Amino acid sequence: MKHTIKLFMVFIIFISAIITYINPDAQAAEEDQWDKIKERGELRVGLSADYAPYEFEHNVNGKSEYAGIDIDLAKKIAKDNDVKLKIVNMQFDSLLGAIKTGKIDLIISGMTPTPEREKEVDFSNPYMTVEQKMIVKKSEADRFQNIDDFANQKIGVQKQTQQEKIAQTEIENAQIQSLTRVPEVIMSLKSGKINGMVIEGPVAEAYLKQNEDLAFADDVKFNEGTKQTAIAVPKNSPELMQRLNATIKDVEDKGLLADYKASAAEAMKKDEGNFFTKYGNFFIKGIQNTILISIVGVVLGAVFGAFIALLKLSKVRVLRWLASAYIEFLRGTPLLVQVFLVYFGTTAVLGLNISALICGMIALVINCSAYIAEIIRAGINAVDKGQTEAARSLGLSYGQTMKSVILPQAIKNILPALGNEFVTVIKESSIVSVIGVSEIMFNAQVVQGASFDPFTPLIIAAILYFILTFTLSRIMYFFEGRLKVSD
Repeated sequence: MKHTIKLFMVFIIFISAIITYINPDAQAAEEDQWDKIKERGELRVGLSADYAPYEFEHNVNGKSEYAGIDIDLAKKIAKDNDVKLKIVNMQFDSLLGAIKTGKIDLIISGMTPTPEREKEVDFSNPYMTVEQKMIVKKSEADRFQNIDDFANQKIGVQKQTQQEKIAQTEIENAQIQSLTRVPEVIMSLKSGKINGMVIEGPVAEAYLKQNEDLAFADDVKFNEGTKQTAIAVPKNSPELMQRLNATIKDVEDKGLLADYKASAAEAMKKDEGNFFTKYGNFFIKGIQNTILISIVGVVLGAVFGAFIALLKLSKVRVLRWLASAYIEFLRGTPLLVQVFLVYFGTTAVLGLNISALICGMIALVINCSAYIAEIIRAGINAVDKGQTEAARSLGLSYGQTMKSVILPQAIKNILPALGNEFVTVIKESSIVSVIGVSEIMFNAQVVQGASFDPFTPLIIAAILYFILTFTLSRIMYFFEGRLKVSD
């Protein structure tokens, strides 16, 4: 009976979390999105800034700035409608979820209208038409010349894109490898893990200029190779759609798209200086945020974890069940899922527009609290029961016994495990990059897109993570040694 009730409670919590994610407020969905934009005076545009020349980050006088065709279009939309522009940078496959839950107002990220996407969002008039290309390693250009040469070969694409659909339908028996980001696919191609990559022409040209070992497969032509890009808009927002189409028409009438392309090309030119002088500030910012969210995750996680541990040790059965259900659910679901639930759920259900950084911290605190609760519970149980009996016989209450007798001894038992949890959190903090938190891994991805170098930023990120975890391990060993001396 006990285990049945626990499983039932876990099930209820899980269903509640799913409802939080998929059930946005119905009344909000009926309201034109323009009314919300006008009220707050800010237009939130979602994109994936690793897709030059459409959108990318670059270093200007030591500061990170967004640039690209889509960025210039977003700036004009904001200017035409007299609102401030806020760029929300996240992974491409998270954008539709963000717009459906109200985290962003528009998606301007080289997105192609498809029947599947049109079920979820509306699309503006197209603002650009491009051709899909196939790129290969230059050393294999003679081997792969036409589309038939790619039959039964490994083809790389960005996940949930038009290129993925083309590879699936037009290349015979292709072994599709769908990755989240373009730099990851480029790296797979350069390392020989795939034989070709389907990619948009302008993006391909940008990478080929910076990677001389890659080349076009010029004779490859796709039946659906022409792609129109448009702006994704929340459903039932006719006034917002009208304003967007008015700006797009103005861009076409004045020929501004050519200016946007020229501006993007200028921003893509390599700055003077070496790799570290150009992109070092990205990694410094990443280190700061990684340390911040890790400390918050562990410290607050330890506070909540201690509370949950005491509930699980309580003599009140209901409290024990609640604590067990909380721990089992959080330890039994991926941190990635928890990050998405917090990020999207806070807006969709609670109506709170919380920043990605705060949402990432909340998710890490919740996740850490479950693991730390078990660490603390094990540390408390490791203290000899005679200590509790002696304290109670002296007239101390349960709370006084825990505070003055048990917990001080338990700390010595849990410190090594707590240090390991801290190290784990530093590494797992990279997961929050999927919602746009600017930590080490996220900024390494930004540098990949800005430098067109898919490998070097990852090496630097790995070194930075090692330095942080190794330094923390040394500090924890020092404190453990001091505690041993006190014994």
